[in-house]
Amino acid sequence: MTLIDGALQGTSSDSFLEVRDLLVHFPTEDGLVHAVDRVSFSLEPGKTIAIVGESGSGKSVTAQALMGLITRRTATVEGQVFFEGHDIVSMDDEELRRLRGKKMAMIFQDPLSSLHPFYSIARQLVEAVRVHQKVSKSEARDQAIAMLHKVGIPSPERRIDDYPHQLSGGMRQRVMIAMALINSPDLLIADEPTTALDVTVQAQILELLTSLQEEFQTAIILITHDLGVVAEVADDVLVMYGGRAVEYGPVEEVFHSPEMPYTLGLLASVPRIDRELGERLDPIPGNPPSLISLPQGCVFFPRCTYSHEVGGQTCATVRPELESTSAGHLVRCHLPADVRRANAVAKLALIAASHTKSGDAPS
Repeated sequence: MTLIDGALQGTSSDSFLEVRDLLVHFPTEDGLVHAVDRVSFSLEPGKTIAIVGESGSGKSVTAQALMGLITRRTATVEGQVFFEGHDIVSMDDEELRRLRGKKMAMIFQDPLSSLHPFYSIARQLVEAVRVHQKVSKSEARDQAIAMLHKVGIPSPERRIDDYPHQLSGGMRQRVMIAMALINSPDLLIADEPTTALDVTVQAQILELLTSLQEEFQTAIILITHDLGVVAEVADDVLVMYGGRAVEYGPVEEVFHSPEMPYTLGLLASVPRIDRELGERLDPIPGNPPSLISLPQGCVFFPRCTYSHEVGGQTCATVRPELESTSAGHLVRCHLPADVRRANAVAKLALIAASHTKSGDAPS
């Protein structure tokens, strides 16, 4: 696979999931919001790709576009999203309804607002089954109980008749996972599935997703800002900033040999338990750009501490292309490849040194 200026080249629409040149714009009173700007990636069955970046980078809008949840009356959606050979972008509403829940499903950020507060868990799960399967209510209920048991709900025969507000945050998230998986979809999109959960519950949810993926060979798109989660569960990672893909590749390659200055900044700002007490984090300077008025050139230029190494006004005026730096590893940056790699080695060495001041071995 190669990727030139955001568009996949030399690939076939026969692959499992292939996103080509996806663009999503929202018109507002203040101007046009460039939420997703020509993003491309691919995914195979049983694999996980993580999409990471700060709030406002376009992660959730990308997920909604893949699910066909962007209303065309209020937004512009361009590009192609081939799922099992069918283009989601060109599908009508009826075709999308048949696809969602059966072939592809989504776990949303907040299960309390995603589950209907007036309906019991039983009613919502049974409905999810019967929309896509020709079974009786009792058969659908049996399937729902079995899935609640599979996702770790204790006493599912009793808890299935509870309402969402009667469950803890972790239990509600498990119900959302059960609802997403109850029809054995081929693709699962998890949008911040561990947000607002304590660390113990986060670990349980991630372990659950991993075990269910192994059982059903489900492909997962994980939307998150938690790089620790990405390192634990993802096969590939797509780094987004200002609605654009700025780095893409195998997770080990991107984490151990990052080349985009934004990716370096994300890795340097991760809190670590092996830092010395009182030691400050190394945050990325400045703030993310407005998606209404993005920089003309490199979208990260106003916050980049390496742009002076390019010289002239290139970073400020010319948009860099997403180019291959090694097998499967793509970077959007004007810095020469050797300079990017040297900067990455120096930055990662500083991070490692800060973790060993107190005598700890680097992880």
